[in-house]
Amino acid sequence: MENFETNMNEDHQIPAANGAADHGWQKVTYAKKQRKQKPNDSSSAAAAAATPSGASSSARVNGTDKAYVFRSVEQQAEDRHRRILEAKRAANAAVVDAGKVKSKHRSDDEDEDDYDSDEAEGNKGDKKAEEKKVKQKKPKKPKVTVAEAAANIDAGDLAAFLDEISGSYEGQQEIQLMRFADYFGRAFSAVSSAQFPWMKIFRESTVAKITDIPLSHISDAVYKTSTDWINQHSVEALVSFVTWSLDSILADLAGQHAGSKGSKKGVQQASSKSQVAIFVVLAMVLRRKPDVLVNLLPTLRESSKYQGQDKLPVVVWMIAQTSQGDLSVGLYLWARNFLPLVSGKGSNPQSRDLILQLVEKILSFPKARTILVNGAVRKGERLMPPSSLEILMHITYPASSARLKATERFEAIYPTLKEVALAGATGSKAMKQVAQQILTFAVQAAGEDIPKLSREAASISIWCLTQNADCYKQWDKIYLENLQASVAILKRLSEEWKELSVKLAPFDPLRETLKNFRLKNKNAMGDGDPAHQALYRDGDKYCKAILGKVSRGNGCMKAMAFAVIAVAAGAVIMSSNAESWDWKKLSVFVNSQFPS
Repeated sequence: MENFETNMNEDHQIPAANGAADHGWQKVTYAKKQRKQKPNDSSSAAAAAATPSGASSSARVNGTDKAYVFRSVEQQAEDRHRRILEAKRAANAAVVDAGKVKSKHRSDDEDEDDYDSDEAEGNKGDKKAEEKKVKQKKPKKPKVTVAEAAANIDAGDLAAFLDEISGSYEGQQEIQLMRFADYFGRAFSAVSSAQFPWMKIFRESTVAKITDIPLSHISDAVYKTSTDWINQHSVEALVSFVTWSLDSILADLAGQHAGSKGSKKGVQQASSKSQVAIFVVLAMVLRRKPDVLVNLLPTLRESSKYQGQDKLPVVVWMIAQTSQGDLSVGLYLWARNFLPLVSGKGSNPQSRDLILQLVEKILSFPKARTILVNGAVRKGERLMPPSSLEILMHITYPASSARLKATERFEAIYPTLKEVALAGATGSKAMKQVAQQILTFAVQAAGEDIPKLSREAASISIWCLTQNADCYKQWDKIYLENLQASVAILKRLSEEWKELSVKLAPFDPLRETLKNFRLKNKNAMGDGDPAHQALYRDGDKYCKAILGKVSRGNGCMKAMAFAVIAVAAGAVIMSSNAESWDWKKLSVFVNSQFPS
């Protein structure tokens, strides 16, 4: 610092001493500029050193001497600057060295990665090539049909399997049935969906054809082994199994519908391989135990899960299976589940066709009419209840403007189904109740302005009168409310008296009813609508005509009875051995002539 102050003093003194020579002017210089001009200053210093001592003082002041004054300061600054630069260089050198090492490692790693990647890509390409070669060489699996898979089922192996699960799961019938289904599932596991497109088959085939699908491929030995084992199970367990099977089929149906619509989130389709087995075991259960579906009928009718046009073919197929096992059960289910659909608002040509095909299939069985008429009542219930007859009658005899293509087919099956609906023991308590139920809607239908329907309903009404004398009282109560229908029935009685009189005897209930009708007609003739007045007059006319026939009929019958008795008595007197006469045969003859 002392040197710095000394130099500063000297620097101030020099301009003062030379002020006269410079006339008070001095050149201003900057230390920073001088540092930049250091090479020039150095050369100036060298020149000054070569200058003789006798040179001018002004040259020293403006040149060498001024540089000498700031030399120590500049040197310190340069030293400090040099140290800073050296420190930076050292730091930069360390960073560069570290970067080079790291870059070298990275480069080595990348080289290794590139090598590994190239090697992996090469291996992958080799693997793809190998896989391609393997795929090309791999032989295609042979297509297995339902018939081929069914032919491989051994009845002995099946029997052994059923014995095993019966012992292993004793008392657990539902598990046994599931294992039974698993057995057939494995047997048909090689059958692809293309070999059993059941939806397409059901949609494009007739009911007569789908009835035997796919059970027609099962051998008699396997079928008998299976059905004998099924027969050992309770109805409750079988109902549960049939419900599970039906739900599985409908799940597959929903899955295929979702797939056909291109839904991205469609229901996952059940394996068609398992559906073959389910159709097989379900058919065997329904044929061996038809009553199972009778127990399931309320669920089928009430749950929307089992209703709809898309589900109809499946339910038709199921009822067709029961009809194979028991014809009566098939008609019972058809009348209660399908016949109401025909008359419903949602009826369409496709559903009507399927429903008609099913009942036509049932009625086409050998001796179907005899079997159904004789079994018209099943476990206390009629195969064709009165409500079914009412629906059938209106479908068969519609107005001319409402006739459909299916009408002719209903006309063809109507006589047999009507006979089943009216079959039963005459005079029995059950038939008396049926007659009263039928009379209610038959009288109403007889009054409709459809000639064929009116005639048919009048005929059925007269049948009710032959079954139960109480039907006369029922008719008497509704006479005025159904005047047009009652006149139609009276007209039919009058015109066909010869054929009907035998069935209507004895005539006492009829005679009393006709007298009541005449009294009602007489009381109502003075009042009311002119159209009704005409009906009252027609009704009274037919009542009078029938009463006359009833009176004449009684007189003729009495005369004939006396004649027969007289002939019989004369024969007995003339006979030498009256004991040789067969009095039982005579009694039968008399009764046949005069039915009570």
